[in-house]
Amino acid sequence: MCGIIGLVQAADCEARGALPILAADGLTALQHRGTESAGLVGSGGVDRHAFDIVKGHGLVREIFTHEAISRLDDAVIVMGHNRYSTAGKKRPTINCVQPFVVYTAIGTIAIAHNGELVGAESKRNEALHQGVGLSTDTDSELIAQMVAKAVALNYKCRVNGDQWGDISKELAVTMSAFKTSYSLLVMTYDRLYAIRDPWGNRPLCVGTIYSSREPRNGTSQYALGYVAASESCALPPSARIDMEVKPGEIVEISRRGIRSVYQMKPHNPSAFCIFEYVYFARGDTILEGQQVQSVREETGRILAREAPIDADIVSNVPDSSTAAAIGYAEQSGIPYEPSLHRNSYVGRSFIQPNTELRQSAILRKFGVLKNNVRDRRIVLVDDSIVRGNTMGIIVKMLWDAGAKEVHLRIASPPLKYPCFMGINIPSSKELIAANKTLEEMEEMLGVTSLRYLSVDGLKEAVSKRLHSEPGFEPGHCTACLTGNYPVKLDF
Repeated sequence: MCGIIGLVQAADCEARGALPILAADGLTALQHRGTESAGLVGSGGVDRHAFDIVKGHGLVREIFTHEAISRLDDAVIVMGHNRYSTAGKKRPTINCVQPFVVYTAIGTIAIAHNGELVGAESKRNEALHQGVGLSTDTDSELIAQMVAKAVALNYKCRVNGDQWGDISKELAVTMSAFKTSYSLLVMTYDRLYAIRDPWGNRPLCVGTIYSSREPRNGTSQYALGYVAASESCALPPSARIDMEVKPGEIVEISRRGIRSVYQMKPHNPSAFCIFEYVYFARGDTILEGQQVQSVREETGRILAREAPIDADIVSNVPDSSTAAAIGYAEQSGIPYEPSLHRNSYVGRSFIQPNTELRQSAILRKFGVLKNNVRDRRIVLVDDSIVRGNTMGIIVKMLWDAGAKEVHLRIASPPLKYPCFMGINIPSSKELIAANKTLEEMEEMLGVTSLRYLSVDGLKEAVSKRLHSEPGFEPGHCTACLTGNYPVKLDF
């Protein structure tokens, strides 16, 4: 689960220095998708060998200072990445920080990847035995080197300079050989490509940046540039979503506009990660034509019907479960009142790389609103329980504040199986629901009762307002909930 963004300045726009600022703002909006490191790469659109690069470990605001991003002021194409490590080292060197930049027979290219490749190890070994050198153990560098190899093989087919930046054929050949999971941005000196795997496992949208949000005084809007991003929340305020990239589609974005250049055979139905709705995506993001916030409210309403309880207040674990708690309160008729205050300056605990950091983040992140808790029977709604070692801390804080009862309601089904497609759940051993009964979990977490949303309930919430493209049957990956993986796993 990483965040990616790319921006291309329109041919008629000459606003110097705007793109790196918009890219940094977009990565800030995608900070919830990765906090380990971030990078930006820019091209001036003329020299096919010269890219400017800014990378670092930490949060976006710590890396992209005004002085740092001023190095990209002349860029007409900028691509960025937030890293949440799955494949690759947990404490990565700067070599692991994306975007990856590689030097090819036709010029420099850069790659930003969200996801995790199934069967990457066999592809990596194949590449190494073919003489391809790899400096990291990440899937993303493997993709970059495979694209570079395809470019070299097709080098003699290029007859003039106008073709140097067009690598659509090489991308189609390379990415067709990989299964899933990837949403990918690939940048040459004069264009950007947005690509989703044929299962559509990770999100990716493309839009146009306009001169203003709305035309005024009879003036018409005109395009300032074009943008591709993991989530629509990363688009600038004056941008409009033109499309969500289809499963298997390759979209080219140049200074002249946006066009679809290739369609790999999509898998029907698709296998979009259902946990994007549960936890990963920001509430104001649009996925599959619907707002994430609305889906989360619906999960709360369905959960209230599936697991009712008599209580005094409905509360939530801020922030990603707020919408589900509101939906639960609305359906149950029990008033919603917050019981926890969230420190906005502490990041998401789930994406911390180890248990100690996750537990420490919980203690720093939350404070209890004692007047709302004391002598109250509380329905505490959360979006999910992964390992369970942080929820116990939260529940104890409520008991210590004088709660009479704590009924835990989870707005997603139990996580019982590992994810191999971009989420850091490599084994069922660390998943509480895979190793304990409901009664054992209640005792371990210290709650009066515990209930989960059903798999059918989650699917119902997601499908209620779902928009589907003609010819594409929408489907969702529920592997971490059901053990039914969309592709065969090679172990």
